[in-house]
Amino acid sequence: QVLLVESGGGLVQAGGSLRLSCAASGRTFSNNYMGWFRQAPGKEREFVARISWTTSTDYAESVKGRFTISRDNAKNTVYLQMNSLKPEDTAVYYCAAGRASYAAGRASYNYVYWGQGTQVTVSS
Repeated sequence: QVLLVESGGGLVQAGGSLRLSCAASGRTFSNNYMGWFRQAPGKEREFVARISWTTSTDYAESVKGRFTISRDNAKNTVYLQMNSLKPEDTAVYYCAAGRASYAAGRASYNYVYWGQGTQVTVSS
């Protein structure tokens, strides 16, 4: 059984930092694009960042320069370092994995495995 488990969410003041982790089990994802998405209350799920198997990265404009996605294939884990957090970053953050050897784009339909989400709340 494939599982993606996010951790590291919590409550932080504006300007603070959090580091989210996504631990995968059940198979290796070293040949998969990995992504982070988020969903705020009353809004649709939106793309945050993605990383390829060659570790090239891509970010939504709203987080560029503040968030950093990385991966550790030895640990089968993906990270999202979030700095200079803003209240508008408040959302449930989801980790996702694309199909093996497939260049997954920003749209959520590109991703076949999803975690359960972790809450990030940024207070003003």
